Amino acid sequence: MIRLSDIEDAQTILDGRILHTPMLPAPKLSELTGAEIFVKYENLQVTNSFKERGALNKLASLDAADRARGVIAMSAGNHAQAVAYHAARLGIAATIVMPVTTPAVKVASTRACGATVVLHGETIAEAQGRAEALQAQSGLVLIHPYDDPRIIAGQGTIAIEMLEERPDLDCLVVPIGGGGLISGNAIAAKAINPQIELVGVEAELYPSMWNALHGEERPCGGATLAEGIAVKNVGRLTLPIIRDLVSDVVLVSESQLERAVNAYLTLQKAMAEGAGAAGLAAMLKEPQRFKGKRVGLILCGGNIDPRILASIMVRELERGEQIVSFRLTIPDRPGVLGQIASCLGELGANILEVDHKRLFLDVPAKGARLDVTVETRDHAHAEEIMAALSADGYQPMRIHASAMTG
Repeated sequence: MIRLSDIEDAQTILDGRILHTPMLPAPKLSELTGAEIFVKYENLQVTNSFKERGALNKLASLDAADRARGVIAMSAGNHAQAVAYHAARLGIAATIVMPVTTPAVKVASTRACGATVVLHGETIAEAQGRAEALQAQSGLVLIHPYDDPRIIAGQGTIAIEMLEERPDLDCLVVPIGGGGLISGNAIAAKAINPQIELVGVEAELYPSMWNALHGEERPCGGATLAEGIAVKNVGRLTLPIIRDLVSDVVLVSESQLERAVNAYLTLQKAMAEGAGAAGLAAMLKEPQRFKGKRVGLILCGGNIDPRILASIMVRELERGEQIVSFRLTIPDRPGVLGQIASCLGELGANILEVDHKRLFLDVPAKGARLDVTVETRDHAHAEEIMAALSADGYQPMRIHASAMTG
């Protein structure tokens, strides 16, 4: 059993050895969701994740013999970096098993901390099997990412800090992978304020905790933006804690995760990975559930691949109709492209891309197909452009930009 006193002991161990991260009001996110949001910026830790708390609390508990043996962990990235970083600071050799699907930025950061990295399997479950085999072979100490009392206690220090600053919070919305983060924070928060509500969040593609709580067998698997919580096996220790203390688990889609990552970046100027933005994604999915409440969000990780982030931003511009693509059927004669370009310029649309094709059977022999992508101000502006192109006889159709080469 893990008690508030265990989490307070962890807080003493961590004091001065990790960052006491800020918790700040987020008025723009509040306006977006209808709740009063306060964000705990765990992405500002040295390894850009809350995982340092549990990892250091566990590593600090090892005796000299265990430290000499070395440690092993499995992780999709953040626990890996946390273990590698603090093991190096304590002079402990670390081996980390990571799924081959782990973003390159996380693999590189883990190696940069001095750990030996083993890439194995597509999922955390497969990486765990390899880590356990290596542990048995080499006698290493396993630093489990979530199913360990000291890991859970370390993560729970976040709630203590949040409630010290905002004791009037009505709700904490916390991502769930294996359950270590929400378990520790639920124990601490409920001990401090029994009336506070805990809501968990999982990716729809990995509803492992949802299945365990509801006795369902929804499939787990697939490429998710929230690889940090893409866990198929729930914790033996964390499941009963969540069952007792967490009121509900919200499942969020990939598009909701993308929207949350983009909102953190554009509205808060904060870097969030998919798992780190899961709490906000749940609020975007179910705003009525949280409307009018004081909600604490843990931005629990900021280790996102820059290429993925760039893709998300463009996709969100498309969803917001600030990047729009049209398919036109045009006469194949000199000057038509210039006329269309002039029309778009007069309408205030900035041309981003043009694809001009003649050899299609679904256009007239003396015609051509033109796909054009433009920047617009908003939906109304896009509709204005559509109407003008239609009035000029180009039979415009709206298409998704990714389909332009189809």
